[in-house]
Amino acid sequence: MLSQRQAARHLQGDLAMNRLRIPWCTGTFQPSNSGPARMTDIPMRTPEDLQRFIDENGIEAQLLREIGDTPTVPAAAAALGVEPDRILKTLLFLAQKPGDREAPPAPFVVISHGERRVEKRPLADLHGVGIKRIKLASPDVVLQMLGYPAGGVPPFGHSTAVQVLLDSSIADLDPGFVYAGGGDDRTMLQLTVEELTRVAQPQLIAMSA
Repeated sequence: MLSQRQAARHLQGDLAMNRLRIPWCTGTFQPSNSGPARMTDIPMRTPEDLQRFIDENGIEAQLLREIGDTPTVPAAAAALGVEPDRILKTLLFLAQKPGDREAPPAPFVVISHGERRVEKRPLADLHGVGIKRIKLASPDVVLQMLGYPAGGVPPFGHSTAVQVLLDSSIADLDPGFVYAGGGDDRTMLQLTVEELTRVAQPQLIAMSA
């Protein structure tokens, strides 16, 4: 599965739904007063937590466990026998609003094709900021905000609910399964695009190149 750090080289989820048992937040990220959180200090969610979320909310999805060493999108696609565009990545971005450097940045999740570059311009335009104010979150912030480790983040079931954006080209894929992070780097989530959009309730936006 593509890691957050690998995705960053290319620059290169979920809005709360009343029927989903997930917490709500104000949509801003406030670092802990005790200083930067370290990955070892934060309880890490696992595929078991994601499976529980799937079961409790009646989601039509399946976790594929121990698929082998798949550090890249082509490797994951080969292991699953699918086209690379059906491998999705879930990334956390931060938008820093202008005018107040002390204000916490607004977090948002981006779901895109794993092998395509995420363009920052559409993200910046959507949030009304310049491109330089859109940043990819660090692995520590990903874990603190979403509960899952970078490289295994699922598109929903996060520890904090934030805005979710879905690359509009994903909705144009032919019928069939897509595959996203399954809670760790050895597990993948299999589901349809229709089910993904039903659960994550994302905003569609053209963002990949």
